[in-house]
Amino acid sequence: MENKKEHSIQTILNNEGVARLIFGNPPTNSMSIVLLEELALTIQKLGEQEEVRIIILQSEGDRTFCSGADFTELMAIDDEESGRIFFSGFAKVINACRKSPKIILGRIQGKAVGGGVGLAAATDYCFATQFAAIKLSELSIGIIPAVIEPAVERKVGLSSFSILALKATEFFSADWAKEKGLYMDVFETATEMDEAILSLARRLSKYNPEGLKELKRILWKNTDHWEELLLERAEISGKLVLSNFTKETLQAFKAKNG
Repeated sequence: MENKKEHSIQTILNNEGVARLIFGNPPTNSMSIVLLEELALTIQKLGEQEEVRIIILQSEGDRTFCSGADFTELMAIDDEESGRIFFSGFAKVINACRKSPKIILGRIQGKAVGGGVGLAAATDYCFATQFAAIKLSELSIGIIPAVIEPAVERKVGLSSFSILALKATEFFSADWAKEKGLYMDVFETATEMDEAILSLARRLSKYNPEGLKELKRILWKNTDHWEELLLERAEISGKLVLSNFTKETLQAFKAKNG
């Protein structure tokens, strides 16, 4: 396994109750099982803190928001149970966002792939730059975006989700993602995006916390069954990742990319 900087999660809370939740896993912010577990737990804890009014979910770096599942860990899965556990990590993060009483703003500075698209879809209001193209690459490696499908389809609709899932090798522009409803605002630069995020966060932080909590509940109506649904989807992905097609594809990817 190649040497690289360890993953990280940090929270920065300002005096207006705006908490920045920043995750990182260089070089592409891929999601390992430990990072997923820690991210879900941190989202939950921030939701429980009275001093936190608004959460901004973002990643480190300026090129890639999140490249999805960690390929090294995908390759290491050798039975259905470990596969289920790995993909359940994405389920836990999405459900943590869904159940949090706080409004979560997404900051997507660069490309989002696979589970990264799921993270963006799990936020309540998502900002992006023009460089934040999206791709659901799962089918190209023999699995499907089963766990994140409910979150993504909730934002973009079944037709657009079908396009993303079936055209698994294609990136779709940030403007396309905005047109379909995944992103609410797209900016030319990260600086412009950050100004807009902070402006909205500050306004929201001054509103009635109980009102925001009730609005959040309404925004996520008809999703109470996701606790079970996403775990069922994790089992599907956990089985598919064991297929010969997936194993061979991941090995070929590793050989090609060193």
